[in-house]
Amino acid sequence: MVIKKNILIKIQYLILVTLLMCISYFTMAQGKIDIQGHRGCRGLMPENTIPAMKKAMDLGVTTLEMDIAISKDMHAVVSHDPFMSSDFVTKPDGQAVTSAESKSLKIYALNYEEIRKFDVGSRGNDKFPKQEKMVAYKPLLSDLIDSTEAYAKHAHLPDPYYNIETKVTAEGDDIYHPKPEAFMKVLMPVILSKGIEKRVIIQSFDPRTLEIVHRDYPEIKTALLVENKESFKLNLKRLSFKPTIYSPYYLLVNDKTIKDCHKQDIKIIPWTVNTQAAIEGLINKGVDGIITDYPDLLIHKNKSR
Repeated sequence: MVIKKNILIKIQYLILVTLLMCISYFTMAQGKIDIQGHRGCRGLMPENTIPAMKKAMDLGVTTLEMDIAISKDMHAVVSHDPFMSSDFVTKPDGQAVTSAESKSLKIYALNYEEIRKFDVGSRGNDKFPKQEKMVAYKPLLSDLIDSTEAYAKHAHLPDPYYNIETKVTAEGDDIYHPKPEAFMKVLMPVILSKGIEKRVIIQSFDPRTLEIVHRDYPEIKTALLVENKESFKLNLKRLSFKPTIYSPYYLLVNDKTIKDCHKQDIKIIPWTVNTQAAIEGLINKGVDGIITDYPDLLIHKNKSR
């Protein structure tokens, strides 16, 4: 009986230690991992819309990730594509945008009053079958920030961080968007007027807007987006300064890249990670954050820890 009792005590002790380790790991993960909702939560709600951002906040994300295009009347519009996508956009007349006309419906060629009449949620998105269908529109960045800030207070949620991508390319200058200097003269006053600059990251594949941020707003965090197979060292040479964050496509991340980033005190936050296995693997490798279309996967993973 004494032996059995001792064995039982040891088993209970091991269970307790395991639970404490899990709780400790969960707390550590919550403190270290920046959970970023890609375009809000594109896998669950219409991308880059106010409902998507609110849903992401409900799920517990740290950061709301989004993209910016510029309208003809020079407003910062939350949109990934610089045109109306045939994948999910409906025209004001109720007809779906076709692939033939999609790229002719440029954001930069439309005033915001016209842009707002396009529905980006009712059709859903075949690439994301779990996405809820609803009437939705491309919001102004200023309106989105007002909505998310108010929602955080109303729902007693932490103030959200914002990871804002400047959708610019050299080939698209003066066609799909203004040149970088003019682009940033539209974007930055919105951020500054809302008083959120300490909670903002400006990210881009194009170094030009990042250079402007570093030059004119050095207190604002920057993230270099990467989708090529060049080394961390070579990609970093595209900038004249050290960014806050290195943000590669998730399949490009390896132990050396993570080590090289941390050696230079640069955070590494890969995109866009949409499976439980990939999320778990990257967290175990030591990344600083995850950008995902399905923040519910990451939240559930943390809770299970």
